[in-house]
Amino acid sequence: MEIEIQGIKLRLAPKLNSSIEWIGQKKPLQQLEACWTLLHDGDLPLSPRLVGAPGLGKTTLAQACAQKLNQNVYLMQCTADTRPEDLLISPVLNAEGKIAYHASPLLTAVIQGGIVILDEGNRMSEKSWASLAGLLDYRRTVESVIAGITLTAHKDFKCCITMNEDASTFEIPEYILSRLQPAIPIPFPSKAEEQKILKYHVPTSPKETLDLCLEFLQKAHNLDLPYSVRDGIHCIRFALKLHQITKGNLTDLFYQSLEQTLGKEALDLDSMAEKRRQIFPNLPEMGLEDIFFDDPDTP
Repeated sequence: MEIEIQGIKLRLAPKLNSSIEWIGQKKPLQQLEACWTLLHDGDLPLSPRLVGAPGLGKTTLAQACAQKLNQNVYLMQCTADTRPEDLLISPVLNAEGKIAYHASPLLTAVIQGGIVILDEGNRMSEKSWASLAGLLDYRRTVESVIAGITLTAHKDFKCCITMNEDASTFEIPEYILSRLQPAIPIPFPSKAEEQKILKYHVPTSPKETLDLCLEFLQKAHNLDLPYSVRDGIHCIRFALKLHQITKGNLTDLFYQSLEQTLGKEALDLDSMAEKRRQIFPNLPEMGLEDIFFDDPDTP
């Protein structure tokens, strides 16, 4: 789709079309919906950050909430190489050798009044974040130096930022964090929730294989090891595909898949946890809710 704004023709980015179901963990979904709820005509949506370990469904949660609100959703993948201009408008040579302006998913959501997910936002540099400061506060405006235009966000524009907890990320400056409020922690799911998620994503898996995976994941969570339900889904899927080709023993194939997918150390979680304690002897055992709240039951 192409539109013209302030004399500049922009090709808009496509929306995400996939239908998403969020399973379990009602609290994060309610909190995100609350952030995007407007209390009166002059009210503005909040731009929260969804924080948690990789593979816990932060992006899925945002998509499901946008779907619940019946708004188009756009995904902007953030990386260490993301430049300010990448976030807004990119000049591209078309087939006729002329410059065409392509709006990013973020800018498309700003224009169309959609919801944008800035995925893995803490991989992005301060310079790129600084270009969005005016968009993420009461001004709701953003300027593209490339196209020479300034845009005010559509009244229905909303956004959220997902953030993984690992070492390959930048520390976001306080003046940006003050705009990305509140933090919504995404904890590991309960055993019952994790079982439902596995069944949803690999419905053809035999119960025995699901149980093996569930046992592995729950033990990893109890030992404070960073394996997620996404890891489990990959292990089951690879095991099932191997079984389809080789007709081998499915239990043996699951453990083979576990080793090839997550590494040999995943076969001995107790030893892995002990090595982790030796490397980080003073690291407290805590969940995400302990990090963000004094009281885990705090709403």
